[in-house]
Amino acid sequence: MKCHRAFCYNWDTGRPMAITPSEYRAALRHFAAGVTVVTTRDADGQPSGLTASAFTSVSLEPPLILVCVDHKAQSYPALSASKVFAVNILGLEQEAVSRRFATTKIDNKFDGVPFTLSPLGLPLIDNALAQLECAIVNVHLEGDHTIFVGRVERSYAGDGLPLVYYRGRYDRLSGPMP
Repeated sequence: MKCHRAFCYNWDTGRPMAITPSEYRAALRHFAAGVTVVTTRDADGQPSGLTASAFTSVSLEPPLILVCVDHKAQSYPALSASKVFAVNILGLEQEAVSRRFATTKIDNKFDGVPFTLSPLGLPLIDNALAQLECAIVNVHLEGDHTIFVGRVERSYAGDGLPLVYYRGRYDRLSGPMP
């Protein structure tokens, strides 16, 4: 993609893009999203993980979810080589965990973060609000991300409030809870 003043061009098609990357990013900042840490193990069996808000359910029967991962993410090679991954849905008190897994400046993101290896061999972040252990059933390369579709094999759901990301900052749900 190449931008000139108000127009951006797609190198593949040579056509102008409808919006600029900064316009796109500005619009998406208005979508409040839950915060997750996606975990797996690399080829050497070491835990690997990254913060992701591009996560959603896909299907109830069978139980499917998806997560979108940037090709430049530190954990992308481990995830793309794996057959399984876990999604740890973070609670309100886990902002520091999210920040740790979002940075590229730390080699061992699990250092100092309590976790447990599941029966499927996946690192699960202790005290996460919920956890989903998934088998990868489909992979889609789209733009600068890969969409991993996972069939949920095991799950855990606890109590508490979720960590939310909105307009470039961490937040919480407001108002009375049912």
